[in-house]
Amino acid sequence: MRLSNLSFRYGRRDPWVLSGVRLAFDPGDVVEVVGPNGTGKSTLLRLLAGLLRPVKGAIEERPGTVGYAPERFPADQPFTVAAYLRHMADIRRVNPARIGEWTERLGMDHLLGRRLPELSKGSAHKVGLVQALVCEPGLLILDEPFAGLDAATRAELPRIIGEVSARGGIVVVSDHQGGLRTFPAIRRHEVRDGSVRDLPAEAVSAHAPVSGAATPTDTPTHDAPPAEAATRHAPAAEVAAGNAPADDAGDSAPVTVLEVAVAAPKAAELADRLRAEGHAVRVTREAAR
Repeated sequence: MRLSNLSFRYGRRDPWVLSGVRLAFDPGDVVEVVGPNGTGKSTLLRLLAGLLRPVKGAIEERPGTVGYAPERFPADQPFTVAAYLRHMADIRRVNPARIGEWTERLGMDHLLGRRLPELSKGSAHKVGLVQALVCEPGLLILDEPFAGLDAATRAELPRIIGEVSARGGIVVVSDHQGGLRTFPAIRRHEVRDGSVRDLPAEAVSAHAPVSGAATPTDTPTHDAPPAEAATRHAPAAEVAAGNAPADDAGDSAPVTVLEVAVAAPKAAELADRLRAEGHAVRVTREAAR
């Protein structure tokens, strides 16, 4: 897949988000897109996926089957998880039996009867991953795929990415969580000031935050995703949050544990927000005192 002198802006009088981008992706490539918030990373991913059209230049030789998982899954839809995934399988002309293979692998069979607006951010994100993976994409685009996921799914996702790469698929990921920081042979491109450049391996550490460290948020721009509007029902009344243990973080940084008692309907929302910032979160149920 080739990007030839690609340029994009959202309006005729808006500034250029990307300008004169030239990139090449080969079968089996796993590419991480890094850079400050608001610089155009998500815009680049949507262009690669075909959801946006370049204003100038072109994307050539894009694989015929594309799977795209957005940073925020649009959960405000009147479907159950099962009905939504069946509908997506029908659109993609995929055997619906494959849905069960992926929902089991991602540990979400218990969610199939739930309505999409009732899901937590992490659960909705799994739905987005399944609809992107079920079609066996030749090009897999993942925007912040580790945000809000439970530990088991976070551990499984690099293996899934490796499988897509091994069969010749191209995987392009934007990830603030550092979930792919040890992935072998990963390429990295930095988006900054409207351009995209190769990032040498020795320069990556400044752009891949250690799991457990919060990522600052810049002023929203056109590249920022819309706020999620989903009703959540939490089964718990207490959230315990802290930095990731030293084994996860890869260093000997001290661990800080914070216990927060909140009303049950707000527990899942708070837990999702903390996980999205890179914290380890444990939700417990406790009777009201």
